[in-house]
Parts: sequence; C-alpha cells; structure tokens
Amino acid sequence: MHYEGNIFRPPSEANSILLQVTRGCSHNKCSFCGMYKGTRFSIKDDATILADIEFAVRHCQRQTRLFLCDGDVLIVPQKRLLTILAAIRERLPWVSRVATYANTKSILRKTPEELRQLRDLGLSMAYMGLESGDDVTLQRISKGADAQRMIDMGWKIRAAGIKLSITVLLGIAGCERSEIHARETGRVLSAVDPEYVGALSLMLTPGTPLYDDSAAGRFSLPAAAGMLRELRTMFACTNLTDGFFHANHASNYLPIKARLPQDKAAVLRLIDSALKGETALRPEYMRAL
Repeated sequence: MHYEGNIFRPPSEANSILLQVTRGCSHNKCSFCGMYKGTRFSIKDDATILADIEFAVRHCQRQTRLFLCDGDVLIVPQKRLLTILAAIRERLPWVSRVATYANTKSILRKTPEELRQLRDLGLSMAYMGLESGDDVTLQRISKGADAQRMIDMGWKIRAAGIKLSITVLLGIAGCERSEIHARETGRVLSAVDPEYVGALSLMLTPGTPLYDDSAAGRFSLPAAAGMLRELRTMFACTNLTDGFFHANHASNYLPIKARLPQDKAAVLRLIDSALKGETALRPEYMRAL
C-alpha cells in the first residue's frame, strides 16, 4: 500500500483495509485537532489508488471491511469517487462494508442522488464529527458548522441509505459550558437519530490552539468527575430509536457500550455508581488517543 503522512481511522475500523484516497483534511481548522496539521489537503492520483486496490486483491483477502482515508474522501469529485468504488466492488468482491469520514461541507456538496449512487456502489457507512451540539462551543473550536447544519447534513446522508456514526467529545466545551454542551449534544444526537454514537474524552494535543489556550489559562478541561457528569447528562438527553451509544474509546474514564433505548437505565446506574466511587475508573496512565 502507498501511504503518505499519518493515517487515521476510527477505532471500529482497526481490522479494515485502509485505502488512502486523500491526504489530510479539507477543513483542517478545528482548534482541538492536530491530526493533519502541516498537511495540505489533496487527492491522490487514480493510478496510485487503483494500484493499492490491486495490492489488496493479493494481500487482503481475509479483511471484509474497507476504510477510505484520510480526513474527507467524500469531497472527492463524484466521477472519480464512483470509479474508485466500482473498482473496489469489482476487484474486492469479498468486502462487505466500505466506510469513510464525512464532514458537513462535503455532504452539502453532494446531491441526494449522488449520495444514493455512492451507496449503490457500496459506500455503506460514514463517520461524522459533531463534537458538540452547542453552537457557542462549535464556533469556539472553529468547527465550520452550527448545530442545525449538523442535523440537516446528518439527515441528508441517512436519507440516502448510508449508515451514520457520529463522534462527540466530552470536555470540548471546558468547565464553563460543560452542562450546556452535554444537554445540547444529546438534543442534536436525538434529532439526527444515527445508528451509532461514539463518545471520546478530549485529550489536549501539543501544537493545537486549544492546547495553547489551556496552557495560557483560557481553557479549563474538566477533571474525571466532571467528564463523568458530562457523560451522564449527555447520555440521559440522548434518545435513539434503535442505535448504539459507545464510550469505550481508550480516552474515556468509564467504558460503556449501550443499545438504545433498552440499555439506558442500566448505563445510567453504572455512571451513577462510578460517580459515587463504587465503580473503578480507567487510570490516567491507561488513557490514550
């Protein structure tokens, strides 16, 4: 495989074929994210991408999932993206799921028909970073979209038949707006009603604007108890028709896996137990991005 720069993928894509189609992220302005800093967004040439698919034909026959890297493959022009998906379907017929990251800008640029074309050629999952449902927080972290746009674009991609996994960040609003962030994020998640929610806990990355704000005293990250209270409020305010809410990422103090609505009461009891000190938290040395 031909990889350039650092390759990032969601935790659930750990065993997937990683096919790099773009370099970096088309937005690359979020104040908390250092994943693609210093990398100018670009699309790799078709010859290199198709050669990597041929590599997968020879060496990846046991992997049934494929993830399109990097930060925003959905922004690739439709004709080129259809060519890539058609090649995956033809050359890797054992691949049962193709997924990618998507942001609101790239979803907005695709028509509903174009999204359905992608679904019909095998794109079955998109990961969208909401981070927060609080408009003040979204503006502060330079997310590039407000809560209503997040809701609209989430519904747009779901309406095309593409499953949606939304990522949210505990702690991203700091101590100041923690409760508002938690409530508003639950509200937005309920409005979109995605198939999957993944909650991560913010870990400040050196070299990012938010890290500098924290060092200068302009941003205060909640401690473990604050993160737990935020998780409880967010989880309590999230109502999914039939979806999974996971907070089992290595960054989290209390790993949880829940199917909503049926597991809601049990998970709230677990969080309450942790807040009382009756359930052990993940120690700091075991937390990681």
